Amino acid sequence: MKKLTALLGLALVFSSSAVAGGGAAVPGGNTIAAIVSNDPNFSTLLAAVQAAGLTQTLSGAGPFTVFAPTNAAFAKVPAAQLQALLANPAQLRAVLLYHVVPGRVTAAQVSSLTSAKTANGASLTVNASGGTVKINDATVTKADLRASNGIIHVIDTVLLPPQ
Repeated sequence: MKKLTALLGLALVFSSSAVAGGGAAVPGGNTIAAIVSNDPNFSTLLAAVQAAGLTQTLSGAGPFTVFAPTNAAFAKVPAAQLQALLANPAQLRAVLLYHVVPGRVTAAQVSSLTSAKTANGASLTVNASGGTVKINDATVTKADLRASNGIIHVIDTVLLPPQ
C-alpha cells in the first residue's frame, strides 16, 4: 500500500509534464489540472486527481511544484492496490499531496536541495548526482514543464508518504 500511495502522489506531481518543451511557457495559461487532463500519458493520474477531489485545487492560483508519475509509473503498482487507493479518497488525497511542493521550484533549485516539505506535511528526500535527480526512490525523467499555476517534474515511480 505504501508503494501505491507514493505512486499516486507522484502522479499528481507529474500532471504538468504534458507541457511541450522543458521550461517553455504554457500557451493559453494552462493549469496543472488542464495539462494533466489533455495528455493521455497521465490518464491514471487524472483519474486519481478526480477521485481525490483535487481538480479544483490544481486549477487554482498556486503556484505548485508537482512531481508527476506517468501511466507507466502507476503500472508498477499492483492493480488491486491501485483500485483500493482510488476507492479511498482520503488516503488517495494524502498520497497525491505528497507529490506536491508549495511554490514554483525549478530543476536548478531542486538540484541544490536535500529535502523538500510537501503539501501533505511530510518531506521528500532529494539527491542530485551525476546529472540525475532522485526524489526519494524516483528518478526525474523530465524537468521544468511549466503550467500557468506551477511547474511539473516527471518522475518514473509513484512516491509513498512515510507511515
